[in-house]
Amino acid sequence: MGIYEELQARGLIAQVTDEAEIRDLINNGGARFYIGFDPTADSLHVGHFMALCLMKRLQMAGNKPVVLIGGGTGYIGDPSGRSDMRSMMTPEIIQHNCDCFKKQMERFIEFGEDKAIMVNNADWLLSLNYVDLLRDVGACFSVNNMLRAECYKQRMEKGLSFLEFNYMIMQAYDFWHLHNNYGCNMQFGGDDQWSNMLAGTELIRKKEGEDAYAMTITLLLNSEGKKMGKTQKGAVWLDPEKTTPFEFYQYWRNVDDADVMKCMKMLTFLSLEQIEEMEHWPDSRINEKKEILTYELTSLVHGKDEADKAQQTARNLFSGNVDDANMPSTTLTADQVGENGINIMELLVACGLASSKSEARRLITQGGISLDGEKVTNIDASVSAEQLKGGVVVKKGKKIFHKVTLG
Repeated sequence: MGIYEELQARGLIAQVTDEAEIRDLINNGGARFYIGFDPTADSLHVGHFMALCLMKRLQMAGNKPVVLIGGGTGYIGDPSGRSDMRSMMTPEIIQHNCDCFKKQMERFIEFGEDKAIMVNNADWLLSLNYVDLLRDVGACFSVNNMLRAECYKQRMEKGLSFLEFNYMIMQAYDFWHLHNNYGCNMQFGGDDQWSNMLAGTELIRKKEGEDAYAMTITLLLNSEGKKMGKTQKGAVWLDPEKTTPFEFYQYWRNVDDADVMKCMKMLTFLSLEQIEEMEHWPDSRINEKKEILTYELTSLVHGKDEADKAQQTARNLFSGNVDDANMPSTTLTADQVGENGINIMELLVACGLASSKSEARRLITQGGISLDGEKVTNIDASVSAEQLKGGVVVKKGKKIFHKVTLG
């Protein structure tokens, strides 16, 4: 089985433009491909995880990744999948976010001579002359076709700014630039990027003719990863300062039973033979499958030592041993607690176990909250400063533990 066939078997390929050429290039290590990452935060998150794993798989098969950091497109903001306009970022924030991305990516991808390279589209987009761009690139785009693209259609009712309307042109220009200057012959992305990627493919063919056809192929990555990055607390980050290794471990440990094998195929580097064997395990072994998935992914992102610690912490908690130093924790201030203590609903919000007091109320009334092993039934209950000095353990549901102390 070649790497292309493996990607298919793992459920990673949704659409392609030129399947025969793509299969040949990838299987023979001839792809020089790029994936773009806009620096909208100072950390990558779980939604980027699938793309990083894909780049690693292809590099291991001899193909050459080009990591494109969107320092230039970050000035505009991608309207895909958005119902409103993204917040404008300063140049300093964009550069800081780009630097953070590179450090995290080095855990997955090997950079260096004849290996992966990282480029920033700010290096060519920010110096473009507007009139020249209109003449060289704008003439290749049909406004009618652009407005039919899904990424724009969903914004038309609420309003699409001319700024964002240019995003497709900028992304298409990226592929043309990478093709001409770095030999890129393939691009990957989620299905929300399909229209933008097709625009890049067509731009190269219009500018360079049909003789460039075989070298401007586009591959589409299934967008399951886009659905993985959110929890009630917000994004699940790859930065351990924003999402601890144990919280990352717990996120995957709590994945829906129906998604476990899908995630195993798409995200782990276990062989397809191992995964196929697990698919035949009885339903009674679902927790064993989840522990394998969780450990593999935590090891990939945070290393084996952190995965070992997170796994041991989880086992201790599930067995009733809640006195564990690796447990997620929050330290409250004296102002938050006050002389009369802190209301249990406010405490849940303060430590991120509920997004609002209304959600905290629902958790309590449904019997989903325990404090130091005792179920909380009264929404007016308070936790005193004296209790918090020694630390209290809040349990949410069956699997989530959090220690709260007074600083």
